[in-house]
Amino acid sequence: MNKQHISTLIIAVLLILIAAFSRVFMYPHNFSPIIGMAIFAGAVIKDRRLAFALPLLAMFLSDVLFEIFNIAPGFWGWGQLVGYGILALITVIAFSMKKVSVLAVGGYSIVSSLVFFFLSNSAFFVFDNPVFHLYAQNFSGYLASLVGGLPFLKIGIIADIMYSTILFGTYYLVQHFSFNKKVVA
Repeated sequence: MNKQHISTLIIAVLLILIAAFSRVFMYPHNFSPIIGMAIFAGAVIKDRRLAFALPLLAMFLSDVLFEIFNIAPGFWGWGQLVGYGILALITVIAFSMKKVSVLAVGGYSIVSSLVFFFLSNSAFFVFDNPVFHLYAQNFSGYLASLVGGLPFLKIGIIADIMYSTILFGTYYLVQHFSFNKKVVA
């Protein structure tokens, strides 16, 4: 590995870990960096195994911290495992980002927010609703569960765009100023 590749990898890992810790600190407001982390890892990290591992490990680390510090249940049901799968799917989707641009990052953030919303709410309805009995187990109950999740979608889109912007923007700035050193006379 060359020096630039190692530095790039270290920067990416640090940005993802910082975002994971912010998930714990921003918990009560449900302002999560998870989608931004998956998009960033999928688009920036060339080693695909590492691109999958970093956001999943960051998610797992924050879930462990929730559990250890009794902030919230860190591990709560089958729907959560589906959430990890959705995170991996979003990483796969981000592999297709050929050119990182403001428009691409924004578009991937919004699409990923919507994918996460529909799949995670569906998983909750199928796996966890029969346990918690929040909605009727029929199509009307499913629609009610989606409507109940709309406030989370709004916050999720804002958080996903914000964290994606922070991750990609910081990464770009560090790359630009670290590896494009020009001597000013």
